[in-house]
Amino acid sequence: MATVNTFDRDGVRFRYPTNWAVEAGDDPDAGDGGWSVTVQSPETAFLLVSLRPDAGDPADLADQALAALKAEYQELDAEPVAETVAGTVAIGHDLDFLTVDTAVVCRIRALDTTAGPLLVMAQVGGYDREQHDPVLRSIVASLSFDTE
Repeated sequence: MATVNTFDRDGVRFRYPTNWAVEAGDDPDAGDGGWSVTVQSPETAFLLVSLRPDAGDPADLADQALAALKAEYQELDAEPVAETVAGTVAIGHDLDFLTVDTAVVCRIRALDTTAGPLLVMAQVGGYDREQHDPVLRSIVASLSFDTE
């Protein structure tokens, strides 16, 4: 990433390219204190980060996100995943599915923060995967959050 901005809310921080659009706000579906931010590339890639204090635990949150995508894309392949994100264990799924015009790769991760469970979802289509998937991975790698 060349020039970057930093998103910072409730102790959750990440860096993203300045040429990516950002839409952030409170999320009434996420309970008190819940919010979401979407960072969109100039093409199809995007990252969604959502603080969900209403969620029971990260595994439930990741499964809810998977169920929502399965309802929309019947021919979806999903693999369960656990990895370290921001120094903590993140539970989730790696997905592949087809839209009308392209193959899509999506990574869902959920982890605990002091402010509540955090959902991180990165998605990119086949047209710009080579260009933007490394950027999405860099954004997720830059994720950090307060531990107290």
